Amino acid sequence: MSTDDGEFHGPSILEFFPGALLFEGTGFEINRIVLVRFVAVAALILVFWLGTRRMQVVPGRFQSLVEMGLDLVRVNIADDLLGKKDGRRFLPLLTTIFFMVLFMNLTGVIPFLNIAGTSVIGVPLVLAIVAYVTFIYAGIRKNPKNFFKNSLFPSGVPWPVYIIVTPIEFISTFIIRPITLTLRLMMNMIVGHLLLVLFFAATQFFFFTAGGGWAALGVGSLAFGFVFTLFEILVAVLQAYVFALLTAVYIQLAVAEEH
Repeated sequence: MSTDDGEFHGPSILEFFPGALLFEGTGFEINRIVLVRFVAVAALILVFWLGTRRMQVVPGRFQSLVEMGLDLVRVNIADDLLGKKDGRRFLPLLTTIFFMVLFMNLTGVIPFLNIAGTSVIGVPLVLAIVAYVTFIYAGIRKNPKNFFKNSLFPSGVPWPVYIIVTPIEFISTFIIRPITLTLRLMMNMIVGHLLLVLFFAATQFFFFTAGGGWAALGVGSLAFGFVFTLFEILVAVLQAYVFALLTAVYIQLAVAEEH
């Protein structure tokens, strides 16, 4: 960002570790990102309350929009991957994950919030743990005796090869999955935030600090900022979809017949 010294300083990773706003030094400390998460959850509750409080046979525009989002998760994720029976069982979880990630992602492009609630590891990690625990639960519920055996010792592999295959299966199935779920979401939001701050801070610098002919560059950085804002909205939706989709994929692998 530009500062009083007349030089331009780009965004820093320290922006994701803001100081406390409320209850500093206590276990209930609230900083900017925690507050953004509260706003996202409140907005999510409000949207669904307004969209479902007066359900009509012929829905209005807002009800149709809410139903479209719900159908996206129910049809394109739950039913397609898990089938009708298992899809209904895990639909509440998948719906919660999708919309929670979506709303917290979108705070990154909302004025005065300007940072995604998922850009710090807490929320992505908690959701990844929930997905991981659900995957384990689904597998044990489906086949309590052989779930771990089938996961670590896939059929059709010669016994001596299990010395290599089993550690790989353990790492990929029980360690890599929650890690990749967490990092994929968090890093996309971090990068998106840094790019947006870079473009708009550069615009401010070129227009109001550098001045003169540099204003032409400010026009370019402003245009790139708007383009990347639209791109970030797309990324926010895609990351919510991918997180819910991968959760459903892991559950589907756990409840597959061979388990």
